[in-house]
Parts: sequence; structure tokens; C-alpha cells
Amino acid sequence: MEQYKKEFIEFMVESDVLKFGEFTLKSGRKSPFFMNAGAYVTGTQLMKLGEYYAQAIHQAYGDAFDVLFGPAYKGIPLSVATAIAYAKLYGKEIRYSSNRKEVKDHGDTGILLGSKIKDGDRVVMIEDVTTSGASMEETVPIVRAQGDIKIVGLIISLNRMEKGSQGENSALDQIQENYGFATSAIVTMEEVITYLYNRPCHGKIVIDDTLKAAIDAYYEQYGAK
Repeated sequence: MEQYKKEFIEFMVESDVLKFGEFTLKSGRKSPFFMNAGAYVTGTQLMKLGEYYAQAIHQAYGDAFDVLFGPAYKGIPLSVATAIAYAKLYGKEIRYSSNRKEVKDHGDTGILLGSKIKDGDRVVMIEDVTTSGASMEETVPIVRAQGDIKIVGLIISLNRMEKGSQGENSALDQIQENYGFATSAIVTMEEVITYLYNRPCHGKIVIDDTLKAAIDAYYEQYGAK
């Protein structure tokens, strides 16, 4: 496993973003783990988060893209932090863009916040996590309506690797099948479990035998193909 992935896993735990226990998800599933990217709130956290995203994007998609599109609202700080990190780490100026929930008809008009998207632009979509892919139903048409553009791919922070809303495949696989662009994540839950199982992280064992059994049972029921 790449070093930045190991660091990112520890960063999620340290930031109290990735939690383990008993959680009821929006879908109604009872999950032994939960991720809340809203817990990244400090300047240092956002700086580090942008760098992890930038490294994952660079590995998955290279430098052949022009715009980072972060769907409102959580995608806005993600796209900004990652665009800054990309310039710092790779010396490439990437524009950030997001959608507004309501079209603005004065000043900086239109549906987009940040950079406009124009013909010829290559776009990477950026989100925190996706369990159903529902946000793409709204945002992909918005991006594609801006002109003759190419969506290079989607990057999220954590692939939960569980069944999406449309069958046995994961939400990321469903998105790839539905929209025809690549999908990737900084880390997968398989990588998280492998790295944290019976390994001290910030002075404690995060995934012990009991929790590992609960996670295994969860994936037995909800794991994607």
C-alpha cells in the first residue's frame, strides 16, 4: 500500500472522521463504521486533505485535466483545497468549480460557482464519499450542459465497497456504468481494514477481533460484488 494511503487512514482516525461502533445510515443500514467528512474543520486538516486528494488524483488520472468540480455543498471546500494542493505538489494550475443550489441572475451569474466550464475542458469530479451515487444524478447533467467537455473521472475519499441502490455493484461501479467515466478513491474500506486490524493507531487498537467480526458480518450482508 502506498505511503500516502497509510497516512490518510491514520489521518481519518485522528481527525475523528472515520468512526467505528454502531451507526444507522441514511439508507437504514446498521453499520459498524461511519465516515463524516464534515469533521475536517481546521486549516491544517483541510491542507492535508487537499494533498491526499491531489496525490490520489495524480495516481488515478495523471495531469490531463483542467477543472476540479465539487458538487455543492461539501464538494466546494474539497475542490478548493485540492486545487491549491495540486499547484503546490505538481506545479499545475487546476481551476475549481462547483454548482449553486439556485441559479444567480446578477453579478457572478449562472449555476456555477468558481470557474466557468467551457468547450474542451477536462473535468475531474470530487466528492467525500458516495453510498448511492444520487448526487451524480444532479451534478453530471449540470457539468455536461456547459459545453463540449469530457468528465475524466470521479474521486472520493473512501470507497465503502458496499451495494449501491441499483443492485449488487458498489455505488462507484454503478456511477461508472451509468455515466461512462472512471471512478476512484483515496482508499477503500478493504485497505482501511487491512491496515488497521490489530495495529496500534495513535496509541490504541482501532479494529480488534470483535469489531473485525462485526465488519465481516456487515459485508456478508451488504458487500458489493
